[in-house]
Amino acid sequence: MGKVTGNAGEKTVRVAAVQMVSTPRVADNLAAAGRLVADAVAQGATLVALPEYFPIMGMGDGDKVAAREDDGRGPIQDWLATTAERHGIWLVGGSIPLVASDPAKVMNACVAYGPDGRRVARYDKIHLFGFEQGAERYNESATIEAGRTPVAFDTPFGRVGLSICYDLRFPELYRQLGEPDLIVVPAAFTETTGRAHWEILLRARAIENQCYVLAIGQGGRHENGRETHGNSMLVDPWGTIVDRKLKGPGVVIGELDRGLIAETRASLPALRHRIFK
Repeated sequence: MGKVTGNAGEKTVRVAAVQMVSTPRVADNLAAAGRLVADAVAQGATLVALPEYFPIMGMGDGDKVAAREDDGRGPIQDWLATTAERHGIWLVGGSIPLVASDPAKVMNACVAYGPDGRRVARYDKIHLFGFEQGAERYNESATIEAGRTPVAFDTPFGRVGLSICYDLRFPELYRQLGEPDLIVVPAAFTETTGRAHWEILLRARAIENQCYVLAIGQGGRHENGRETHGNSMLVDPWGTIVDRKLKGPGVVIGELDRGLIAETRASLPALRHRIFK
């Protein structure tokens, strides 16, 4: 496979979201992710992003704690670095479980790698999901330690801001990223909350930040019985959905056009009109 890299100042580049239905088995998930990443690269993607907890959706919360890795080393991080370098792409590893200060918890970390296989960014999920409706209950704070710092990184084709799943509900987080060209949102949204709010929140984040949003979901029925919403999509700065996939494994792909970003911000200069910063 030939390497695909962006050139300095490049105005248009292809970005891809890899939707998955991950299992409790890390090796199986890495193999599935590898096939889908290769598919995205074959379609010309320069940046490819994976969903939240792409390497493991365990039978219970303790499974991700057991699979956590030290920062900077471990089979999942090695796979990400090797895959990015082999294809010559920017690879966003949705989220992976890393060691936390509490031995009973993990950091839910989004890690990004450059075309040379070196890690360029790590973002630890700040907002931890809590939800209770009937028998459906989630409490991420029981097994996840919250991050504290917003993170963005620069590429030859623009600035990329990182976030994870529940962060999507907190627009003030994205204001801390400056003026990104692309916001990446790996997620494992529940079917209940996703059906109600996922698309409208994604389009709102794109419109208010006048940038592209690449949303990468877990999308289907998992072996642990959980159903994730999927509906991975690429949204442009005007809030238009460029491409999407509703359910099941697959690739969402489209062009990131910096000219459209500039045109949108020039014709409707809402970012310059902000009063509260």
